[in-house]
Amino acid sequence: MNDNAESLRRKIQGGQDLWAVVRTMKAVAASSIGQYENSVRALADYYRSIELGLGVCLREQAQTIPFAEKKQNSKSIDAIVFGSDQGLVGQFNDIVADFAHDKLTSLSKTCRVWAVGERVHGRLLDAGLSVLGLFELPSSVEGIVPLVAEILVETQSQRQLNQAPELYLFYNRPQSAAVYEPFAQRLLPLDREWLVSLGQLSWPNGRYAQVIGSGTETLRALINEYLFVSLFRACAESLASENASRLAAMQRADQNIDQLLSELNLSYHRQRKSSIDAELFDVIAAFDSLK
Repeated sequence: MNDNAESLRRKIQGGQDLWAVVRTMKAVAASSIGQYENSVRALADYYRSIELGLGVCLREQAQTIPFAEKKQNSKSIDAIVFGSDQGLVGQFNDIVADFAHDKLTSLSKTCRVWAVGERVHGRLLDAGLSVLGLFELPSSVEGIVPLVAEILVETQSQRQLNQAPELYLFYNRPQSAAVYEPFAQRLLPLDREWLVSLGQLSWPNGRYAQVIGSGTETLRALINEYLFVSLFRACAESLASENASRLAAMQRADQNIDQLLSELNLSYHRQRKSSIDAELFDVIAAFDSLK
């Protein structure tokens, strides 16, 4: 009986240690969600400035727009799929990998994929997609900029070698609380209707703006900034969704551990009561024998 009580005590201690780890992971995930969401919000004003600048450039040279749609679409597609490097994220990687696979196969074109995250890399290979390379996910907001720069260098070199194919982004983006959904964005070629709408934007305060110097170079620089912001936002939203998925998993684990500890404590107290009752019966029996 004492051995059983001691075993239960060890299980309770192990459950409490695991509970502390889970609570710490919940706090880290919640904090990470906040920093990634704040980084996305901070991009809004900068993205608006890029749109205004593009609008000015497009009004001046609407006939020569680099990276814009052409009548003849390319026969190949490059895609970047954002997943996770770590586990404890539920169906996070399965959802975005399946979504990317279904979308790319429906386009009936030659597809090449870059995976961002080891977990989604394996999932994309299992789905039968041609994976060109693997990028490692950053562990903080500060690491997103070097990752985006690396992705831009790699994809631009491949575009030059393969006659500028289409470029898609696939990632999970947050909705509310711990809810997220897969999302696809065609990054290149630039949508012509979107470019036309940018050309109709009015400069703030009703003022007139114009490009000083080479308009083509300025336009290309703004398009590069647009690509950078789009990739940064995709990575930040994917990381926010990953941590939201991990937070939900830790909340479920927290509930399960709490329930398990309650059951173990109940069993332990029952065991202690049974052990004490047995000892009392032995004392009473011994006393009766002595009388």
